Amino acid sequence: MSKSATDQYRRAVAFRKLHEGSEPFVVANPWDAGTARILTRHGFRALATTGAGLSYALGHADGGNLVSRAELLANAEAIVAATPLPVTADLESGFGDTPEEVAETIRHAAAAGLVGGSVEDSTGRDEEPVRPLEEAVERVAAAVAAAEELDFPFTVTARAENFFQGRPDLPDTIRRLQAYEAAGADVLYAPALPDADAIRAVCSAVTRPVNVLMGSPALRLSVAELGALGVRRISVGSALSRAALGAVVRAATEIRDHGTFGFGADALPYPEVNAMLAPAHPADPENETAP
Repeated sequence: MSKSATDQYRRAVAFRKLHEGSEPFVVANPWDAGTARILTRHGFRALATTGAGLSYALGHADGGNLVSRAELLANAEAIVAATPLPVTADLESGFGDTPEEVAETIRHAAAAGLVGGSVEDSTGRDEEPVRPLEEAVERVAAAVAAAEELDFPFTVTARAENFFQGRPDLPDTIRRLQAYEAAGADVLYAPALPDADAIRAVCSAVTRPVNVLMGSPALRLSVAELGALGVRRISVGSALSRAALGAVVRAATEIRDHGTFGFGADALPYPEVNAMLAPAHPADPENETAP
């Protein structure tokens, strides 16, 4: 096994073990190599790409299938190269309508150095935003089969997009997650669940680890509170990216409307940014062999 293959296997095993711990863990979402390095230095144990964050960085609105698979995987590869941590990816809807195309995306994701990826049941079509259940299950099963052919434990996350797509149907969301679990998904994910009761209902309805999306002002729960509800993994999605964009908008508004530059007081000092992005010293925790 080559050094890179050995490293990928190490990351993959570490990522699986994080889901087995007694406490939930937060997987932070960088949108480029620089933010991946910063988040690594801030003690996170795993990272996940953000489809929306990448869309914004490329100058696109999210949700319109405007980012290609090649662009997404190039971004993921740069993030993998910037950190020793396990990296999983937002693989959108698998970049294809057929199960075979979803399986091919899993293989490409593994080739990019990723150790996991999520597949949505959304379509990107306004008239039919969520796929029929049978079709969605076939796609999850294809992703799982492709992952099982790899020589390391690639973690497949299956996403039920009802709430994210404006369909607040909790019973159907639970049915979907149960079906995806039966199809072999390693982790289950229903983004935009509205409250603690919905999160508890989802977690109690399945046996595989559940990922929950946080970062919404409407849903303020701590890591400890989410753990008590049964959550195993927590992601912030595009929230960090949007927080950064918020800082840019506030600064631009101040300059335009007031002709002042007070926003600079909140900017990270130049030397501090340089230090965070400098090559790691061999003794730096970033270079530890186990995240």
